[in-house]
Amino acid sequence: MKQCVVIVLLISGLCTLCSCLSHQYHFVNIQKSWTEAQSYCRENHIDLATIDDPEEMKALMEAVDSGFNGDAWIGLYDDRDSWQWSLVDSGFYSEGENEFRNWRNGQPDNLDSREHCARMNGIGMGTWSDLPCDRAFKSICYDGDAAQRYILIPERKTWREAQSYCREQHTDLASVRNQTENQEIWNLAGQVVWISLLRESWKWSDQSNSS
Repeated sequence: MKQCVVIVLLISGLCTLCSCLSHQYHFVNIQKSWTEAQSYCRENHIDLATIDDPEEMKALMEAVDSGFNGDAWIGLYDDRDSWQWSLVDSGFYSEGENEFRNWRNGQPDNLDSREHCARMNGIGMGTWSDLPCDRAFKSICYDGDAAQRYILIPERKTWREAQSYCREQHTDLASVRNQTENQEIWNLAGQVVWISLLRESWKWSDQSNSS
């Protein structure tokens, strides 16, 4: 397991005469894994470092020992379990429906570290796989105002192109809330199609929404 030293988020609300930063940073020159560093920072300070803007990046760099030229952990991590539906309206999902999954055996595997979008497979009775979002497939749109809720889009599109098209022409890419809907969509498609499940992978340890 890779070992690095740690930059921690020490306190919030640091102001000086020349600037006002939302974070103050403290450099901990101790070799730890990322998980160990997160635990250490939460026990002894606030959390691993979050960086909101270039000014804070400069402050973080100034916190590092001048003679140090190695690697250091910050709070950004790849959350491999952060799958969510494109249609985020909480009223659309009953209890447990937002978490319904029908992954194919061994999926999601994030095989090449870019597989952030979900497709319904053409075999395996509508099981799902994760794939890179820039692959082009047919897609299934959902339309909440139409008698036929699901619409097969035969033109091949990337996941983002399919999402934009479905939002412009209908409601959104299709969410799958339960096994009945999964069967309905698979009966309509019968082939590989994009559904609306997406993994927004990178998150901050302190759960802030800094971009």
